[in-house]
Amino acid sequence: MAKSDAEWRKELTPEEYRVIRQKGTEPRGGEYDGFYPAPGEGHFVCRACKNPLYSAASKFKSGCGWPAFDKCYSKSVATHTDADGHRIEITCAACGGHLGHVFQNEGFTPTNERHCVNSVSVKFVKGDVSLAEEVVTAKS
Repeated sequence: MAKSDAEWRKELTPEEYRVIRQKGTEPRGGEYDGFYPAPGEGHFVCRACKNPLYSAASKFKSGCGWPAFDKCYSKSVATHTDADGHRIEITCAACGGHLGHVFQNEGFTPTNERHCVNSVSVKFVKGDVSLAEEVVTAKS
């Protein structure tokens, strides 16, 4: 069952609501920008619905000012062409919450993807999650 706007407003802080439900962007240097857990130490979930999105092993230092991941759990993230027609937006596949944008062909990692994610859109959870392997998700 989809939640109403009023339900989301009750469950999320004003900043979480602005970013996750209204497709906002948080300022650089959020909670998880400089946080690098060890592989297997945990995973990142959607802050709104708790859907597992990224393993700790997929997080890397890109220097962009927001958390960066090079792959996500299978079927956890959806992609959409942004309103500007130039960027690819990433959303939680379970609740549709805005995560950020995915950039391709920058050469940072072997997957050639950088999921640039708002810290306020995710939450780190200790312990690994047993899901299908992580996959590259962006449209070519």
